[in-house]
Amino acid sequence: MHKITNRCTKRKMNLNYRFRLYPSKAQEIEMLGVLDECRKLYNHFLGEWKKVDKVPRKYDLQAQIPSLVEKYPHLENVHSKTRQYVLWQLYSNLRGLRGAKEKGRKVGRLRFKKYGRNKCFVYNQTGFAIIDNKLRLSKIGSIPIKLHREIEGEIKQVYVKRTDSGKWFAVFSVETEQEKLGTTGRKVGIDLNIQNYLTDSNGQVVKHPHTLLKLEHKLKREHRKLSKKKPGSKNKLKQRYRVARVHERVSDRRRDFLHKLSRYYIEGYDFIAVENLSVQKMMQSAYNSKNTADSSWSSFIHMLSYKAEGAGRTFVKVDPKNTTQMCSRCGQHVYKHIWVRRHNCPTCGLDLDRDHNAAINILNKALIEVGQGLPELTPVEMRPLLQNFGSGASFVEETGSSFQKL
Repeated sequence: MHKITNRCTKRKMNLNYRFRLYPSKAQEIEMLGVLDECRKLYNHFLGEWKKVDKVPRKYDLQAQIPSLVEKYPHLENVHSKTRQYVLWQLYSNLRGLRGAKEKGRKVGRLRFKKYGRNKCFVYNQTGFAIIDNKLRLSKIGSIPIKLHREIEGEIKQVYVKRTDSGKWFAVFSVETEQEKLGTTGRKVGIDLNIQNYLTDSNGQVVKHPHTLLKLEHKLKREHRKLSKKKPGSKNKLKQRYRVARVHERVSDRRRDFLHKLSRYYIEGYDFIAVENLSVQKMMQSAYNSKNTADSSWSSFIHMLSYKAEGAGRTFVKVDPKNTTQMCSRCGQHVYKHIWVRRHNCPTCGLDLDRDHNAAINILNKALIEVGQGLPELTPVEMRPLLQNFGSGASFVEETGSSFQKL
C-alpha cells in the first residue's frame, strides 16, 4: 500500500497561522465565559442527540438556538456564528467516531464535557478583524496579538484556543494559492529510526533531539510537587499550570524541530519517499515505546505531506516490509536482528549502515511504484562489482548539503 502526493498545478489550499494572544484580565474573563457557554451548548445538543432513537437532523437542532438564547441570556455573549459552529463540532466528532469504527477500531461514545474541558471556540467567516496589531473579536473586544509573520491569503476562520498552562492563541485558517518551488532534480528516501531520528538515501544522518528525555527530570520533579499539594487548593491549581508549561515546552521544541526538518527536505528535493508506518501499533509494543512517542513520526510524515502538496513536490509512502532486510544492491534477503547496525550482504558484498541501506530500498520502491524505474543510487564502494552482477544501473554521486543545526 502506498500513497502518492503530487500537485504541480496551481490550486487553492488551506493553511493555518498560529499567533499568541495577550488578553487583559477582563477580556480573559469574557473569553472563559464564552468557552463555558459553548460547552453548555455542546452538552445540550449531545443530550438531544442521545434522547431519540433516530439520529436528529443537524438543521433541526440548529433551529433550537434562537429559543435557547431566549431561555439562557448568557448565550447572548456568544457570537451567532460561534454558537452555530458548536453544532458543527458535535457532528464532526460523530463523523470521526463513525469513520474510526468503519476502519475496525474500538471506539466508545461521545461524553458530556465537564467544566474546564472545552478549550476552543471559533469565529467562522465573520465576527473578527485584525486592526493595528490587535485582534478584534465580536462580543469580546480588541486583544493584543503577536503577529510574528505576515498572513498570506483570505482568512476564513479564527480558532481561539486556551492551553492547559493558561496561554491564549489565535489560529487563523487561511485559503491561499499554492506556490510551486523551483525544481532541484534530486530524489531522496527517508528511513525513520530510533538510534538517530532519520537516515536518508544520500547517507545523511539527523540526530534524534530527544526532547522529552532532556526535560524528563524536570517533568518528574514538577509532578512530584503536584502530588503533594492539597486537593482543591490554589497551590494545586498553580502547580498544575507549572506542569502544563513543561509539557508545552516539550511539544513546542518538538514542533519546531519537525517544521525545520520537513522544510529542509521540501526545499531540497523534488521526490521524497518515506515508509507508511503504523505508529499506533509500534507504540503498543514493549520495545522503546517512549522514544517512539517522542519521535512523533506521524506528525513529521504529515508535515512532509501537506508541505509537498503546497510546494508541488512528489511525496510517496511505501510499504515498509523488508526495507531493512533486503539488500539495496542485489535484492537478496539478509536477515539481521534489531541490534545489528550494519548491513553486510553475503551475495554481493555490500557493507553499509543498515538504516542507509533501508533508505535506499525505500527510494527504490517508491520510484518503481510511480513508474520512474530504479534510482541511480548504488553505493560508491560497489562500483567495481557492477559488471560482475550484470546490473545496468549506473552510479550517480549526489552531493547534498548536510542538515543544518536547528
